[in-house]
Amino acid sequence: MLGRIIKASVVLLAFVTVGEMLPLTAQTSQDAPHLTPRTTAASQPQPLPEADPPAASGLSVPAGTKIPLTLKQGINTKNARPGDPVYAQTAFPITQNDQIVIPAGTFVQGEVRSVTRPGRVKGRAQLQMSFTSMIFPNGYTVMLPGAVQNTPGSKDNTVAGKEGTIQGPSGKGKDAATIATATIPGAGIGAIADGGKGAAIGAATGGVIGLATVLLTRGPEIQLATGDSIEMVLESSLDLNPAKIHRPAAAQ
Repeated sequence: MLGRIIKASVVLLAFVTVGEMLPLTAQTSQDAPHLTPRTTAASQPQPLPEADPPAASGLSVPAGTKIPLTLKQGINTKNARPGDPVYAQTAFPITQNDQIVIPAGTFVQGEVRSVTRPGRVKGRAQLQMSFTSMIFPNGYTVMLPGAVQNTPGSKDNTVAGKEGTIQGPSGKGKDAATIATATIPGAGIGAIADGGKGAAIGAATGGVIGLATVLLTRGPEIQLATGDSIEMVLESSLDLNPAKIHRPAAAQ
């Protein structure tokens, strides 16, 4: 009988012990920290860098291109000096591939390179100038290799040589007219004074005076007035940036 009581007590004690441990086990599983796997930045896909926009292809105005200009100030071989500035503007747009590459009104700057005044007996006036820079209406500036090709509309001046030397008119016709103008009145005065012999003497005297006038007077100068036309030619190709050509002008 005593053995049964002891056995029943052991079984009861075992049930009590298991019952107390079950909540503790559940609580322990609930309180245990949950580990979350870390995801490194390296494992995440990185966005690819944006590609740079393609650069605008350059434009090249070929050598030999003729560009009409309008002078913004007068030039005269009587007072011009080497190094004097020359100012002009393009008179007509230059196009390439159906687009304007040099608009009308673009400023062109240059300088006088050499000046030769006309001689008293022979020798024409000569003027040589070159164009060194071009300023677009928006301020974009490029260096130029430009020379004078022609002087359209001029009746007297001509252009000679690769460097575009402007030559003034010849003074031979004017010299002959000067001598004749002095000779004829001299002959008339001599004829009145002493007949035929006087006419000869007067003519000779008038001729001497006319010749002296020619020897003391220079030939015609080169005169380029404000607004005169000059045709410039590119001596080498001109490289332009299309993005800068059409860039809006900076706000004033």
